[in-house]
Amino acid sequence: MKAKNPETDSKRNLTFIRELAREAGDYIRKSAHRLKRVHYKGEIDLVTQFDRKSQDLIVRQLTREFPGYGILSEENMSRDVDAPVKWIVDPLDGTTNFAHGLPIWAISIALENKGNIVLGVIYDPTRDEMFHAIKSGGAFLNGKRISVSSVNELDQALLVTGFPYDIRTAKENNLNHFSNFAVRAQAVRRLGSAALDLCYTACGRFDGYWEMKLSPWDQAAGSLILSEAGGRITDFTGRKFSIYGDEVLGTNGLVHQQMMDVLNTVD
Repeated sequence: MKAKNPETDSKRNLTFIRELAREAGDYIRKSAHRLKRVHYKGEIDLVTQFDRKSQDLIVRQLTREFPGYGILSEENMSRDVDAPVKWIVDPLDGTTNFAHGLPIWAISIALENKGNIVLGVIYDPTRDEMFHAIKSGGAFLNGKRISVSSVNELDQALLVTGFPYDIRTAKENNLNHFSNFAVRAQAVRRLGSAALDLCYTACGRFDGYWEMKLSPWDQAAGSLILSEAGGRITDFTGRKFSIYGDEVLGTNGLVHQQMMDVLNTVD
């Protein structure tokens, strides 16, 4: 299943990546009962042997099937990151949840072509939910098209967010935004997986999502899935979103301006 062109072979690429994400995710799910060897990359930033096993499996197959593509991956297995076409991989998004036995985590794989995300796959093995999107082709959950919610008032909106790994030491730690939204929205949740936060906004389970200080692999696939589901995604001030930026605001579009107003409130 060799792919030569990221645009013309998008469907072939999608089939391969969906199968690969399922293989990695199901391996982790079936092995989750085993003792987890947890290592700390920072005070609260974890990695387990399952992150690394998943990454080994994914990177090995991507390298074999797409030898001309670069790979940008979380656990120090990147190569040719300046290549015009590269895979962006999060082998286990939600590691802290996984390490504690909380079944909210996913596998995320995206394809970037000359600065644009053109394919995204996110697989949640514990719920057997496969989200995917191809640029200009719509967004899907288990093969069925999905779209964002129709909630248009912030006080009726269910929001989701996350907190950066430097929450204990940095002044910009999202706690002020969380407090502001907690008294303005219907409710705010924190799940612990940026990939799933974006997917859940894409399929209408959430109406809006914001976060800061994410890495490219946290949001590459999910940002495409949300956009293709009819959502809007920018930074906190409405400027063009970049997976390499420090801010993400993803919504159903209807509450976007209202969320920007809150995010730009001077405390």
